Amino acid sequence: MEKKEKKRSTISWVMEFAGRKKSFFLGSVILAICGVAMSFIPYLLTADIVKNLLSGNREYGYYIRQVILMGICWVIRLTLHSLSTSLSHVATFSVLGGIRRQLCTKLSKIPLGAVLDDNSGTYKNIIVERVDSMETTMAHIIPEFTSNLLLPVVMFIYILTIDWRMGLSNLISAVIGICFLASMLVRSRGGYEVALEKTKTLNDTAVEYINGIEVIKAFGKSKTSYEKFRTAAREGADCYIDWMRRCIWGSTGGMAFMPATLLGVLPVGMLLVKNGSLAVSDFITCVILSACLITPLVVAFTYTDDILKMNTIFGEVTEILEREDMKRPETIEKLPEGSDIVLSDVHFTYKDTEVLHGINMKIEEGKVHAIVGPSGSGKSTVARLIDSLWDVGSGSISYGGVDIRNLPLDYYTERIAYVAQDNYLFDTSVMENIRIGKAGATNEEVIQAAKNSGCHEFIMSLENGYGTIVGGAGGHLSGGERQRICIARAMLKDAPVVILDEATAYTDPENEAVVQAGVARLVSGKTLIVIAHRLSTITDADTIFVINEGKLEDQGTHKELLEKCPLYKNMWEAHRMAKDDVSDSEEVLHV
Repeated sequence: MEKKEKKRSTISWVMEFAGRKKSFFLGSVILAICGVAMSFIPYLLTADIVKNLLSGNREYGYYIRQVILMGICWVIRLTLHSLSTSLSHVATFSVLGGIRRQLCTKLSKIPLGAVLDDNSGTYKNIIVERVDSMETTMAHIIPEFTSNLLLPVVMFIYILTIDWRMGLSNLISAVIGICFLASMLVRSRGGYEVALEKTKTLNDTAVEYINGIEVIKAFGKSKTSYEKFRTAAREGADCYIDWMRRCIWGSTGGMAFMPATLLGVLPVGMLLVKNGSLAVSDFITCVILSACLITPLVVAFTYTDDILKMNTIFGEVTEILEREDMKRPETIEKLPEGSDIVLSDVHFTYKDTEVLHGINMKIEEGKVHAIVGPSGSGKSTVARLIDSLWDVGSGSISYGGVDIRNLPLDYYTERIAYVAQDNYLFDTSVMENIRIGKAGATNEEVIQAAKNSGCHEFIMSLENGYGTIVGGAGGHLSGGERQRICIARAMLKDAPVVILDEATAYTDPENEAVVQAGVARLVSGKTLIVIAHRLSTITDADTIFVINEGKLEDQGTHKELLEKCPLYKNMWEAHRMAKDDVSDSEEVLHV
């Protein structure tokens, strides 16, 4: 029987994320322990002062020295606490940075389908808000939790050395408090998980609502869309109120009784003193130490919710990190010969539904290929498989005679320039957005790529030219302008294979002609794969592949397909009729 792999602990992940700063956590704990020692000494000095007062000691110098020594201990304790907290903060920020770096790296290695299965707001919440919310807990829990647990243990052991009966009497109120807390845990079972789930739903709904606010307002759906957000907010609040209502009596009873150690210490101690089995000085010492014995433990227990929350967040983080990567080697065993791309009996399943059924295609080096078909037929899926954004379910895709799964991911992606209809622009300058296509490219190279792809003139018409900030997701530009910048970015990459997936979807006919002319110049000697609904743009392609319902319906030139492929002929006629309708509409508008 195969042995089940042991799940990694949170501490193990923390140490990995901390990297070279993990020793800072150890230093923080050591300083916290030293601070505990400094915290314990004043209690002993106080007890000693009381003993001397009872014995009639009137040497004022002694009391002054004791008070000064207590002050020095507290100063040292505060200094150690500050140093301990500083070290834990440095280590914590290293952990948070490590988490975010590994998450971003992981998202680039797992199949695109695994990323698209989740709401984009989920990743944003985990990487930004959820990870950031761990900072306070993680930075303070090590020094403060350590000291609040260790100090009562030291004090309790010391009381036991004085009189074991007095030590046990401290536990009377603790037992009562624990009974209250146990009842609270029973009544609130499952409430924490529900609260977290509702909060997560609220965060995702809020992100979705904000991102879609423009569409919501444009189509007058603000009432129905806001209702979804309001429902999520109400359910999020209600689950917390219900959870707290079930916890309130047990929590209040536990917090009231647990610190009340004198409920047991005073009657037991007085009885022992009366019987002569406990000295008055020892009784007073025990009372002083007992007064603050449980309070630090109660403070430590207040971190329980934060610890549970942190464990939950780590669970969300590690769930992503433990997903299966796209299997790619680190080094090349066999170099590709040329850049022919061959799809052999390719099957692909998305969300338990097979969307490609045995695709066979040969994309020859240096030629122009088009992939067409009805909406939802699988055209873009084929393009994404070629670009290695997904792995095939069965069959294979080879590049230069080598299965792409046997090529390092970085090596292969450098040879593919992919432009989709919804490519992303970062909130930086036009120059830097284009330069992403080739790290280290000079300004002159960027500008030349823009000229070749036909977007130099419109860039120069912007307020700051190539220095214009495009806004979040390119929001300061029109859809066509964003698309042309993405095409310039892909052209700058100078990859041997260029994939244009509906890349001219947002361009008007005039600009589309400019882009097509630029593409024609830049793909000379390269392999071009075009996916387009506008069939008039791909009539000169060397090979046109017709995809229908996840299968290769036919292939050939434009002329050949008109003669032998009914589906392509129908698509072409529909396209021509649509163009005629647009022309008629334009004539009416000009009247």
